[in-house]
Amino acid sequence: MSERSFDVVVIGAGPAGEVCAGRLAEAGLEVAVVEESLVGGECSFYGCMPSKALLRPAQILAEARRIPGADAAVAGLDVQAVLDRRDEVVDHLHDEGQVPWLTDRGIELVRGRGRLAGERTVRVGDETLTARRAVVLATGTVAAVPPIPGLREARPWTNREAVTAKEVPPSLVVLGGGTIGVEMATAFASFGSSVTVIEAGPRVLAREEPFAGDEVCAALAEAGVEIRADTRATAVSRTNGRVTVELDDGTSVAGDQLLVAVGRRVLSSDLGLEDLGIEAGHAVAVDDALRVPGHDWLYVVGDANGRALLTHMGKYQARIAADHILGRDVALCHASDGALSPRVTFTDPQVAAVGHTLASALQAGIDARAVHVPTGGNAGGSFVGRGAPGTARIVVDEQRRVIVGATFTGAEIGEALHAATIAVVGEVPIDDLWHAVPCFPTRSELWLKLLEAYGL
Repeated sequence: MSERSFDVVVIGAGPAGEVCAGRLAEAGLEVAVVEESLVGGECSFYGCMPSKALLRPAQILAEARRIPGADAAVAGLDVQAVLDRRDEVVDHLHDEGQVPWLTDRGIELVRGRGRLAGERTVRVGDETLTARRAVVLATGTVAAVPPIPGLREARPWTNREAVTAKEVPPSLVVLGGGTIGVEMATAFASFGSSVTVIEAGPRVLAREEPFAGDEVCAALAEAGVEIRADTRATAVSRTNGRVTVELDDGTSVAGDQLLVAVGRRVLSSDLGLEDLGIEAGHAVAVDDALRVPGHDWLYVVGDANGRALLTHMGKYQARIAADHILGRDVALCHASDGALSPRVTFTDPQVAAVGHTLASALQAGIDARAVHVPTGGNAGGSFVGRGAPGTARIVVDEQRRVIVGATFTGAEIGEALHAATIAVVGEVPIDDLWHAVPCFPTRSELWLKLLEAYGL
């Protein structure tokens, strides 16, 4: 068995692992990254990138249909062209294009499954890697498949199969009305599939403001998608290529394919955590420097720590962990951590949010007040989205007079979120925001409308 030593060993070459390794290597440390699958990870090949490639044509079609009399002109979507473009975006599921990002920085890529074999020690096959400073786990998540009778045997799609599909099924049943569920319902409905979404809660996008879920639900219904809310699947079967989902209201839904989109499962099993006294199979608890308590050499970044299952938050955590390993005094900012993280759902309308909803702010004991205005209710809305419907809401802590949450819905509204994120994370006094004058005629003027609605 061979042995090699590095300053830091990173297990997992997804976005979080790449960013952490790159930041450390650029600071002069000797770094190894262990990856058993694809450099670039779940998001690059089976998540954000391919899904957005599938969703973009749906957004273009929605924009075109807002022009009076445009239905005939946009009736024919070249689905094969969309799938071909998707394949280009994900490099046909090959990671040769991703590897140079590591090697150009002097990072050693070790192919195989990494497993902790003691303090600062990682075993990969017959090789042992010793870390002089730290080991970083960036192992991510995979789709969760709930224990519904017959579900696994029915060979359902997860996000992986959905975003890499080579053909569009005539009909698709989607189990789950969260971000992945509604995004894929949007995409496949635009391709001509007959789509049904089964959601156990009262509305889709349950973690967001109620108006966001309602507006997305209305848009999906207009696109021909059936939403079965307050309904749970009790059994699944596949017969002659068709999938049938039995529901708790005594009815059933059938389709050519079934997509399971009910959450994510942390990849923390079979990593050697148990040998260190750390419970495996769940999110790994970390402190604000991303270290595992009791093991100051072990860091966990990204989905594996369960704090915020979002690619951009994993990359943010990776920078915090790398800086801490480098001896800098850093810690996570709680204003946008966990459920408060900035997030975008790429449906039409898009849903962009950061921080609290009104309900979560009140539940947290904040003296909160919310105001909202139409997203397209300004001159800029005439140019982006052609006056498409949408809502902008801010949630204000009345005691501190700072914004603690914001939610926007509307066409291409995700690009407007960062200003709200800065206001929330920076705890900018709302009275100061009055002097941050938005340009005319841009959609940013919705901030002026929001502040006027608040009473400034």
